[in-house]
Amino acid sequence: MKHIILGNGPAGVVAAETLRRAAPADDILLVGNEDAPPYSRMAIPYLLEGKIDEAGTYLRKTDGHFDSLRIRQLRGRAVAVDPEKRTVLFADGHFEGYDRLLVATGSHPVRPPIPGIDLPGVHPCWTLEDARAIAALARPGARVLQLGAGFIGCIIMESLVRRGVTLTVVEMGDRMVPRMMTPQAGGMIKRWVERKGIRVVTGAGVERIEGGAGASLVATLSTGDAVACDLLIVAAGVAPNVAFLEGTGVGVAKGVLVDDAMQTSVPGIYAAGDVAEAPDLYSGRHLVAAIQPNAVDQARVAALNMAGQPARMKGVLAVNVLDSLGMISSSFGEWQGVPDGEGVEQADEARGRYLSLQFAGDVLVGATAIGWTDHIGVLRGLIQAKTRLGAWKDTLLRSPTRFVEAYLACQRPAS
Repeated sequence: MKHIILGNGPAGVVAAETLRRAAPADDILLVGNEDAPPYSRMAIPYLLEGKIDEAGTYLRKTDGHFDSLRIRQLRGRAVAVDPEKRTVLFADGHFEGYDRLLVATGSHPVRPPIPGIDLPGVHPCWTLEDARAIAALARPGARVLQLGAGFIGCIIMESLVRRGVTLTVVEMGDRMVPRMMTPQAGGMIKRWVERKGIRVVTGAGVERIEGGAGASLVATLSTGDAVACDLLIVAAGVAPNVAFLEGTGVGVAKGVLVDDAMQTSVPGIYAAGDVAEAPDLYSGRHLVAAIQPNAVDQARVAALNMAGQPARMKGVLAVNVLDSLGMISSSFGEWQGVPDGEGVEQADEARGRYLSLQFAGDVLVGATAIGWTDHIGVLRGLIQAKTRLGAWKDTLLRSPTRFVEAYLACQRPAS
């Protein structure tokens, strides 16, 4: 049997290795479209900080790793799939046949329709090539404007600060990381990074970008302000790579729709990682949960099913953990709350602490935390296990910081 895996990021690599263990005799082809060995995008900020070199971003460090597993590699970009013939057409015009296909093509940066977005000096921060371009311009003292203060933007922000640049961040939302933090938590992060010397403008966008004097740029904000910069980084979100699936019958919403076996609406085609939209743990609605641990879990499940060994995902749980210049924040599950649910919010900004707990009945379904690092996994455990809290639910509504006690009490067998 021949398996094609489109995408050689964390999901693709883990799927290939899982397939080799589950199907020792099968043919496995791992496809990537960049001129680099399989690597982790999450390591790029460390590369920009100078903590690692490019080889430090590689997912597997041993020379000949994939050859030793008889995993063939191909550099190419899929442009079409024919599910009836079970073939993939690549940009260079050649076809590859398959028995099972895994779509692990990840995402690409969104480029907003801003006049001047294609000018030299405007870059996303997504690939090793992008990192090289940014490193050449983000020298100490350089003026950098970053468009976007979401999860990815905040990770990039820290590496830029460590390079010694003068940084301005513009975010269209009313707070930093608006898709993973409550209003109060996002406001706390904004005030924290501002005290670190970063200018943050929320509720604003970039309306146009023009060339300035020399090699500099001038960005005009929706507030009317003009910001001169030597480098403009676009971190305005990402979108799954799904265009090549048009006309295949594979169901696509925001990402590729899959069931709990990670199979798409077309038999024999699976999806995993940032491109996949899988059932949520609580609501059952489909969700793209673009984090590496989730990608790896999905890849293992998909690969086992491709090899004929039934496996199921229990449901996607949204998990976000972020370090913003030393302020550690996290959110889990339905952090924004659920209809007819109850919640509690407690903040102590002077100590850099914040906690929000959200309940459906007596089950914790979501949480947001800042400054809590010890035992924070307890919140994830309670949410993922759908633990019935009983009387402890009312205790947590009064005293949310007692979540560790609640966890321990609910793990003890009833007497």
